[in-house]
Formats: sequence, structure tokens, C-alpha cells
Amino acid sequence: VSSRTWPLWPVYPLVLILLLSSNSSRSGGLESLEENAHSQTPCTKVFVNGVWMGVHRDPANLVKTIKKLRRKDDISPEVSVVRDIREKELRLYTDAGRVCRPLFIVENQQLVLQKKHIKWLNDRYNDEGEEYKWEHLVKGGVVELLDAEEEETVMISMTPEDLENSRLQQSGIDPTANDGDFDPAARLKAGINSHTWTHCEIHPSMI
Repeated sequence: VSSRTWPLWPVYPLVLILLLSSNSSRSGGLESLEENAHSQTPCTKVFVNGVWMGVHRDPANLVKTIKKLRRKDDISPEVSVVRDIREKELRLYTDAGRVCRPLFIVENQQLVLQKKHIKWLNDRYNDEGEEYKWEHLVKGGVVELLDAEEEETVMISMTPEDLENSRLQQSGIDPTANDGDFDPAARLKAGINSHTWTHCEIHPSMI
């Protein structure tokens, strides 16, 4: 590697797995927020980019709705939603400059990603003959972009094997029962307790 190019190569892989968020609209969906912060009903404060916009009485459902809209590409996939139960706060971020990274979405302990998605990526077209790119995994709710703060609120499995182990554990089967040999990579596997995963690493090296 020439001396003129070698300083760039450690950064290059990051371009493939990280992106910086761009500005998104702050107004969408805020009409339903209640402005009476002194209501007798327990409420959660809602902040958008650090600015208190109002309160909401059903934060769990609000988070669920926002994530559903994000995974359907009805709102920007770069919008971040963080619920702080202890502080009774829900924080939304739509600002530019946040570092986001992609993760596989997990539902019912299984990857949303299917073989057909990989085939479409390789062929560059789906079964209907429409162009299919990486961005369609994001818009189709297969891959999700999370920033550092939202990443702290989810459960990320290291590998698909962790998901399989958790499914077995939920079924009352010990996935390590037949492991007779020492496995130096055992630290990468799920523990004895079953986890409810929400996401999975695309590759362990991307942490």
C-alpha cells in the first residue's frame, strides 16, 4: 500500500456500515401531543431535538407507532426514538450529524431478513422486476438504522445462532446440552437465560 493511500483504508469500511443523519421534519405527528403538563393523569414528556414539545399519556404506544412508521418509510429511517421510563421522558431526534449504524430487525426471535431478500439484492431486482437495493431493506422494515442513544434501549444479538438458542430455551431445550468440547467462541453465544432480542448484528465485526 502506498504511503499516499494507507491512512484512508481503516476509515473506508466505516463508510459501508455507518452514516450521518440528515435533517428531518420536526412537525409530523405532533398534533396529537397534549400540552397540559399538569394533568392528574401520569404523562410522559416528549422532547424533539432537546426541545420540550408537550406530553403524552400513552408513551409505549407512541413509541410503537413511531417505529412502525419508520419501518414502513412513512417517516425518515434516520429518526431516533428513545423512551426513558425512569425519567418519564420520550426523546425524538431528527437532527443532522448523528452517527447511525444498520442492524437486522428481529421479530418473534427470528430475523425479518429472508432468503428472498438476499436473492433480490444479488439479482438487483425483486420478483416483480423492480430494482432492489440496500435502501429497500431499510424501507421494507428488514434493516433498521440506530444511533448510539437508541441503541442503548434495544436488545442486540451477536449472531443468528443466539436467536436460535433463545428459541430453544423458550421451548425448554438447553442448546448447550450436547456441547462436549470447549468452545473458545462461547463468549459470543447467548447465555443460559432466554433473551427477547429486538435486533441482530449484521456481522460481529461491525460493533
